[in-house]
Amino acid sequence: MKPEQKCLRICAAVILFAVFLRFAGSGLIADMTALLEKPTVASLLLYAGTGRVYCPQSTTAPDQPEEPAPEASQAPAQPVYSPEDAVLVSVTNYPGYDIDIPAMLSQPLNLDLMSTSPTVLIFHSHTCESYENTEGYTASDPYRTRDARYNMISIGEHLAKCLQDKGIGVIHDTTVHDYPSYDDAYTLSRETVKKYLEEYPSISLVLDLHRDAYQDANGNQATDTITVNGQEAARLMLVSGTDAGGYTHTAWRENLSVAVKLHAILEKKYPGLCRDLTMRSYYFNQDLSPGALLVEVGTAGDTRQNALYAAELLAEGIALLSNGV
Repeated sequence: MKPEQKCLRICAAVILFAVFLRFAGSGLIADMTALLEKPTVASLLLYAGTGRVYCPQSTTAPDQPEEPAPEASQAPAQPVYSPEDAVLVSVTNYPGYDIDIPAMLSQPLNLDLMSTSPTVLIFHSHTCESYENTEGYTASDPYRTRDARYNMISIGEHLAKCLQDKGIGVIHDTTVHDYPSYDDAYTLSRETVKKYLEEYPSISLVLDLHRDAYQDANGNQATDTITVNGQEAARLMLVSGTDAGGYTHTAWRENLSVAVKLHAILEKKYPGLCRDLTMRSYYFNQDLSPGALLVEVGTAGDTRQNALYAAELLAEGIALLSNGV
């Protein structure tokens, strides 16, 4: 530091100190305090003592680069279907109604099953249906058993677990509806469904799980499977009721729309898993909910193991139906 600079700073300090004493002697401490707080005086004092320039702080924060706002957590997108997906949906239309599959695929689906509250109800109108090529059970009637380890209850239990593992709230009803009276099965299951819908308004998908049965050319119970990821699975058939039989069922097109979308999802993910989506003249109690479906899991000639695997694939499709992943 040059001597003349040092001398200048010392002189400035002395002058200011003398001014301070003058004010102090006059009782003007408050005025002196105000003077010292002025930026020009503070700058002079700082320069006199250190040689540094004083820069008063701004009352506004300096410009800072804006940080990107955190992304808001978004609920899973609902499925978006294209009318072109109609090629995935083959329909056996027994009532002969005019239906527009591309239009149904284009309709929005407000279905969110991901919840701890029950959103899916699984039940069995024909509870005792079973699979012929499964060892270990005693048949109560041809291709039927009351043993819950081998009839449709076991398939429903597996489907329920698969759905719960995906975060979907499920109620699985194990009431036997088709014994001792097979003819009263749908009457009894109707009361079961009504009870749950009244108790749990959160339920939006109602699944009546069955297995199909038909004979092959040799008069034996047919088997109908497909290999998915190296494992044999029983094929699925979605059944949608209508009002063609004279029943009051004004929501059958809504039921059919859900069935069409689920069928398209399953066929897109597992080509060949689904047989024709079948429209019937009976209503199958589907008038109770716009999200009601009847699902045939395999045939009487299949094995229960193949049906269990089909239930896992069905669970995948239902999860996709819910959140569009």
